[in-house]
Amino acid sequence: MGDGAQRSSTRPGKPSREAPVRKGSRSKARKRALDILFESEARGEDPLDVLRRRISGADAPPVSDFAQTLVEGVVAHRDHIDASLGEMARGWSVERMAAVDRAILRIGAFEVLFTDDVDDAVAIDEAILLARELSTDDSPRFVNGVLAGLASGRREPVAAPERERVEVPPDAQLEAAAGSAAEEGTAD
Repeated sequence: MGDGAQRSSTRPGKPSREAPVRKGSRSKARKRALDILFESEARGEDPLDVLRRRISGADAPPVSDFAQTLVEGVVAHRDHIDASLGEMARGWSVERMAAVDRAILRIGAFEVLFTDDVDDAVAIDEAILLARELSTDDSPRFVNGVLAGLASGRREPVAAPERERVEVPPDAQLEAAAGSAAEEGTAD
């Protein structure tokens, strides 16, 4: 009964285990920040305008202080974040990354490079979970490699997921094959 009395004195009807609730709320805040960054890019709007609209909108899910901090931090440090991500992604500019991966990496990079209240390993794990939930099978490994490199200061580029490779148009493949066949015919 002592446990029940403690629960009712702190938060009626809710468990008193603060750590899991807090972790869940930060995870939700990261997802909300991701939604805002992704939406702003998809609509070609300033992320801060989307953030303000979400904060004032009664029909939108609530935006926590932590989600607001993440969006504002990514916006404030975007040039540095993008330059750092560009260094870490072998052969890939930030603009060529999948939009969801780009937003996840920007949030994770902000936490790793510019915040002290979240352990780097936690920020990386959270980014990996978002990539696992919202992106492709190769994205979590890519996100992990890039953010771990930023956290450690190691500047070894990480290959982007294979799905991002540019496909050669069929016409170019036919021309290349025809060129090869013509060269083989003249070699005889």
